[in-house]
Amino acid sequence: MDNKENWKSNTLLLGTLIGAVSGLLASLLIIQRSEKTETLPKLSAGEGVKLGLGLLGVLKSLSDFGGK
Repeated sequence: MDNKENWKSNTLLLGTLIGAVSGLLASLLIIQRSEKTETLPKLSAGEGVKLGLGLLGVLKSLSDFGGK
């Protein structure tokens, strides 16, 4: 019975942990690329749009995951 009551908080905790780990890995990749090219990381407008659309695609896939 307790497991049925905690599913929301467990889902939020798991999502938070996954988001934090994926953000950390993305940051490490950006740092690694910057060190290889010996430049500061910069995000252009086009890269920002691509990143945002990619993130929306992932969120859409996750929202459709349990629907059908």
